[in-house]
Amino acid sequence: MSLVTVERDGAVAVVTLNRPEAMNALSGALRAELAQAMVALDQDDGICAVVLTGAGTRAFTAGLDLKELGQQGLGAANAEEPATNPVKAIEQCRKPVVGAINGVAITGGFEVALACDVLIASENARFADTHARVGILPGWGLSQKLSRMIGISRAKELSFTGNFLDAQTACQWGLVNRVVPADELLTAATALAHDMAGIDPAMLQAYKALIDEGYAQTFGAALETEHRVSSARNAQVSGGEVEDRRRAVMERGRTQTG
Repeated sequence: MSLVTVERDGAVAVVTLNRPEAMNALSGALRAELAQAMVALDQDDGICAVVLTGAGTRAFTAGLDLKELGQQGLGAANAEEPATNPVKAIEQCRKPVVGAINGVAITGGFEVALACDVLIASENARFADTHARVGILPGWGLSQKLSRMIGISRAKELSFTGNFLDAQTACQWGLVNRVVPADELLTAATALAHDMAGIDPAMLQAYKALIDEGYAQTFGAALETEHRVSSARNAQVSGGEVEDRRRAVMERGRTQTG
Protein backbone atom coordinates (compact mmCIF):
# COMPACT_ATOMS: atom_id res chain seq x y z
CA MET A 1 0.00 0.00 0.00
CA SER A 2 1.27 3.43 -0.93
CA LEU A 3 1.96 5.69 2.04
CA VAL A 4 1.06 8.73 -0.08
CA THR A 5 -1.66 8.76 -2.72
CA VAL A 6 -2.08 11.29 -5.53
CA GLU A 7 -5.38 11.79 -7.31
CA ARG A 8 -5.87 14.19 -10.18
CA ASP A 9 -8.97 16.36 -10.55
CA GLY A 10 -8.27 18.33 -13.71
CA ALA A 11 -5.49 20.79 -12.96
CA VAL A 12 -5.65 20.04 -9.22
CA ALA A 13 -3.81 17.19 -7.50
CA VAL A 14 -5.08 15.84 -4.16
CA VAL A 15 -2.22 14.39 -2.13
CA THR A 16 -3.18 12.23 0.85
CA LEU A 17 -0.97 11.01 3.67
CA ASN A 18 -2.10 7.39 3.79
CA ARG A 19 -1.11 5.87 7.12
CA PRO A 20 -4.34 6.30 9.10
CA GLU A 21 -3.67 3.37 11.44
CA ALA A 22 -0.68 5.36 12.79
CA MET A 23 -2.41 8.77 12.62
CA ASN A 24 -0.41 9.44 9.45
CA ALA A 25 2.81 9.64 11.47
CA LEU A 26 5.77 10.76 9.38
CA SER A 27 7.96 7.69 9.13
CA GLY A 28 11.08 7.95 7.03
CA ALA A 29 9.35 6.11 4.21
CA LEU A 30 6.30 8.38 4.31
CA ARG A 31 8.48 11.50 4.42
CA ALA A 32 10.35 10.33 1.33
CA GLU A 33 7.16 9.44 -0.57
CA LEU A 34 5.55 12.79 0.24
CA ALA A 35 8.64 14.71 -0.77
CA GLN A 36 8.95 12.78 -4.02
CA ALA A 37 5.25 13.33 -4.79
CA MET A 38 5.59 17.09 -4.26
CA VAL A 39 8.71 17.29 -6.43
CA ALA A 40 6.93 15.37 -9.19
CA LEU A 41 3.86 17.63 -9.02
CA ASP A 42 6.06 20.71 -9.13
CA GLN A 43 7.44 19.44 -12.43
CA ASP A 44 4.05 18.37 -13.84
CA ASP A 45 2.82 21.03 -16.28
CA GLY A 46 -0.69 19.57 -16.11
CA ILE A 47 -1.04 20.43 -12.42
CA CYS A 48 -1.57 24.05 -11.33
CA ALA A 49 -2.53 23.64 -7.64
CA VAL A 50 -2.29 20.99 -4.94
CA VAL A 51 -4.45 19.94 -1.98
CA LEU A 52 -2.65 18.16 0.87
CA THR A 53 -4.62 16.18 3.46
CA GLY A 54 -4.50 13.11 5.67
CA ALA A 55 -6.39 9.82 5.43
CA GLY A 56 -9.05 9.08 8.01
CA THR A 57 -10.71 11.47 10.44
CA ARG A 58 -8.31 11.46 13.40
CA ALA A 59 -5.21 13.13 12.02
CA PHE A 60 -3.75 15.29 9.29
CA THR A 61 -0.50 13.94 10.68
CA ALA A 62 0.61 13.35 14.27
CA GLY A 63 4.16 14.33 13.34
CA LEU A 64 7.39 12.41 13.17
CA ASP A 65 7.22 8.72 14.03
CA LEU A 66 8.69 8.87 17.53
CA LYS A 67 9.08 5.09 17.79
CA GLU A 68 11.22 5.11 14.68
CA LEU A 69 13.18 8.16 15.81
CA GLY A 70 13.84 6.51 19.15
CA GLN A 71 15.86 3.97 17.22
CA GLN A 72 17.37 6.15 14.51
CA GLY A 73 17.76 9.59 16.12
CA LEU A 74 16.76 13.01 14.75
CA GLY A 75 19.83 13.84 12.70
CA ALA A 76 18.62 12.15 9.55
CA ALA A 77 15.28 14.00 9.48
CA ASN A 78 16.88 17.44 9.90
CA ALA A 79 19.54 16.75 7.26
CA GLU A 80 17.17 15.61 4.53
CA GLU A 81 17.22 17.40 1.19
CA PRO A 82 14.08 18.30 -0.83
CA ALA A 83 14.10 14.85 -2.46
CA THR A 84 13.33 13.29 0.94
CA ASN A 85 12.32 16.24 3.16
CA PRO A 86 8.57 16.87 2.83
CA VAL A 87 8.61 20.39 4.28
CA LYS A 88 11.33 21.59 1.91
CA ALA A 89 9.55 19.93 -1.01
CA ILE A 90 6.24 21.61 -0.14
CA GLU A 91 7.91 24.98 0.37
CA GLN A 92 9.76 24.74 -2.93
CA CYS A 93 6.73 23.63 -4.92
CA ARG A 94 5.97 26.46 -7.35
CA LYS A 95 2.26 25.61 -7.38
CA PRO A 96 -0.02 26.76 -4.51
CA VAL A 97 -0.55 24.10 -1.85
CA VAL A 98 -3.83 24.14 0.10
CA GLY A 99 -3.62 22.22 3.36
CA ALA A 100 -6.91 20.48 4.25
CA ILE A 101 -6.47 19.84 7.97
CA ASN A 102 -8.84 17.01 8.83
CA GLY A 103 -7.71 16.19 12.39
CA VAL A 104 -4.70 16.78 14.61
CA ALA A 105 -1.54 18.37 13.26
CA ILE A 106 1.06 17.84 15.94
CA THR A 107 4.69 19.02 16.14
CA GLY A 108 6.31 17.83 12.89
CA GLY A 109 2.80 17.55 11.48
CA PHE A 110 2.21 21.16 12.49
CA GLU A 111 5.36 22.06 10.55
CA VAL A 112 4.05 20.23 7.46
CA ALA A 113 0.82 22.24 7.74
CA LEU A 114 2.78 25.51 8.03
CA ALA A 115 4.62 24.67 4.80
CA CYS A 116 1.32 24.94 2.90
CA ASP A 117 0.30 28.26 1.33
CA VAL A 118 -3.27 28.24 2.68
CA LEU A 119 -4.92 26.17 5.42
CA ILE A 120 -8.57 25.12 5.51
CA ALA A 121 -9.58 23.26 8.69
CA SER A 122 -12.36 20.90 9.54
CA GLU A 123 -14.23 21.54 12.76
CA ASN A 124 -12.31 18.58 14.20
CA ALA A 125 -8.86 20.01 13.46
CA ARG A 126 -6.47 20.75 16.30
CA PHE A 127 -2.89 21.96 16.32
CA ALA A 128 -0.16 21.40 18.91
CA ASP A 129 3.56 22.10 19.19
CA THR A 130 4.98 19.52 21.60
CA HIS A 131 8.62 19.93 20.60
CA ALA A 132 9.62 21.22 24.03
CA ARG A 133 7.72 18.50 25.86
CA VAL A 134 9.43 15.83 23.76
CA GLY A 135 12.78 17.51 24.42
CA ILE A 136 13.67 18.59 20.88
CA LEU A 137 13.78 21.86 18.95
CA PRO A 138 11.91 22.35 15.66
CA GLY A 139 14.03 22.03 12.54
CA TRP A 140 11.45 22.58 9.81
CA GLY A 141 10.65 26.23 10.44
CA LEU A 142 7.94 26.25 13.11
CA SER A 143 9.86 28.45 15.58
CA GLN A 144 10.02 31.25 12.99
CA LYS A 145 6.88 30.78 10.89
CA LEU A 146 4.33 30.45 13.68
CA SER A 147 5.18 33.75 15.37
CA ARG A 148 4.99 35.55 12.04
CA MET A 149 1.53 34.12 11.38
CA ILE A 150 -0.20 34.50 14.75
CA GLY A 151 2.05 36.85 16.74
CA ILE A 152 4.99 36.12 18.99
CA SER A 153 3.07 35.94 22.28
CA ARG A 154 0.52 33.47 20.97
CA ALA A 155 3.26 31.39 19.36
CA LYS A 156 5.15 31.29 22.66
CA GLU A 157 2.00 30.22 24.49
CA LEU A 158 1.56 27.25 22.18
CA SER A 159 5.21 26.24 22.06
CA PHE A 160 5.90 26.69 25.79
CA THR A 161 2.84 24.70 26.88
CA GLY A 162 2.30 22.08 24.19
CA ASN A 163 -1.43 22.73 24.54
CA PHE A 164 -3.86 22.06 21.70
CA LEU A 165 -5.29 24.90 19.63
CA ASP A 166 -8.81 24.20 18.38
CA ALA A 167 -9.94 24.97 14.84
CA GLN A 168 -12.12 27.98 15.63
CA THR A 169 -9.43 29.66 17.71
CA ALA A 170 -6.87 28.88 14.98
CA CYS A 171 -9.14 30.69 12.55
CA GLN A 172 -9.57 33.68 14.89
CA TRP A 173 -5.80 33.89 15.29
CA GLY A 174 -5.20 33.81 11.53
CA LEU A 175 -3.57 30.39 11.34
CA VAL A 176 -6.28 28.93 9.11
CA ASN A 177 -8.39 30.77 6.55
CA ARG A 178 -11.69 29.12 7.42
CA VAL A 179 -13.31 26.24 9.28
CA VAL A 180 -15.82 23.97 7.58
CA PRO A 181 -17.79 20.85 8.58
CA ALA A 182 -15.66 17.72 8.42
CA ASP A 183 -17.67 16.19 5.58
CA GLU A 184 -17.22 19.34 3.49
CA LEU A 185 -13.47 19.82 4.03
CA LEU A 186 -12.07 18.15 0.93
CA THR A 187 -14.76 19.67 -1.29
CA ALA A 188 -14.01 23.17 0.03
CA ALA A 189 -10.24 22.78 -0.25
CA THR A 190 -10.47 21.35 -3.76
CA ALA A 191 -12.82 24.12 -4.90
CA LEU A 192 -10.37 26.72 -3.60
CA ALA A 193 -7.51 24.98 -5.40
CA HIS A 194 -9.53 25.00 -8.63
CA ASP A 195 -10.09 28.75 -8.22
CA MET A 196 -6.31 29.16 -7.99
CA ALA A 197 -5.76 26.81 -10.93
CA GLY A 198 -7.94 29.11 -13.05
CA ILE A 199 -5.13 31.67 -13.12
CA ASP A 200 -2.57 31.54 -15.92
CA PRO A 201 0.01 29.01 -14.61
CA ALA A 202 3.05 31.19 -15.26
CA MET A 203 1.41 34.17 -13.55
CA LEU A 204 0.31 32.03 -10.60
CA GLN A 205 3.83 30.72 -10.06
CA ALA A 206 5.37 34.17 -10.45
CA TYR A 207 2.96 35.71 -7.94
CA LYS A 208 3.58 32.97 -5.38
CA ALA A 209 7.34 33.42 -5.77
CA LEU A 210 7.01 37.21 -5.37
CA ILE A 211 4.99 36.90 -2.15
CA ASP A 212 7.30 34.28 -0.66
CA GLU A 213 10.48 36.14 -1.57
CA GLY A 214 9.17 39.38 -0.11
CA TYR A 215 7.89 37.72 3.06
CA ALA A 216 11.42 36.58 3.85
CA GLN A 217 12.75 40.15 3.59
CA THR A 218 12.34 43.36 5.50
CA PHE A 219 9.34 45.44 4.41
CA GLY A 220 11.51 48.00 2.63
CA ALA A 221 13.51 45.36 0.78
CA ALA A 222 10.30 43.55 -0.15
CA LEU A 223 8.85 46.70 -1.72
CA GLU A 224 12.02 47.10 -3.76
CA THR A 225 11.76 43.48 -4.86
CA GLU A 226 8.15 43.96 -5.92
CA HIS A 227 9.01 47.08 -7.91
CA ARG A 228 11.93 45.38 -9.66
CA VAL A 229 10.07 42.17 -10.52
CA SER A 230 6.77 43.78 -11.51
CA SER A 231 8.40 46.45 -13.65
CA ALA A 232 10.26 43.84 -15.68
CA ARG A 233 7.28 41.52 -16.07
CA ASN A 234 4.54 44.11 -16.61
CA ALA A 235 6.54 45.75 -19.37
CA GLN A 236 6.01 42.58 -21.43
CA VAL A 237 2.19 42.73 -21.17
CA SER A 238 0.33 44.43 -24.01
CA GLY A 239 -2.72 46.64 -23.63
CA GLY A 240 -4.76 44.19 -25.66
CA GLU A 241 -3.93 41.36 -23.29
CA VAL A 242 -4.99 43.45 -20.31
CA GLU A 243 -8.30 44.33 -21.98
CA ASP A 244 -9.08 40.69 -22.83
CA ARG A 245 -8.34 39.59 -19.29
CA ARG A 246 -10.30 42.51 -17.81
CA ARG A 247 -13.39 41.33 -19.66
CA ALA A 248 -12.85 37.76 -18.45
CA VAL A 249 -12.51 39.02 -14.85
CA MET A 250 -15.72 41.02 -15.13
CA GLU A 251 -17.59 38.04 -16.56
CA ARG A 252 -16.34 35.78 -13.78
CA GLY A 253 -17.33 38.36 -11.18
CA ARG A 254 -20.93 38.32 -12.41
CA THR A 255 -21.13 34.58 -11.70
CA GLN A 256 -19.82 34.84 -8.14
CA THR A 257 -21.94 35.45 -5.07
CA GLY A 258 -21.06 36.85 -1.65
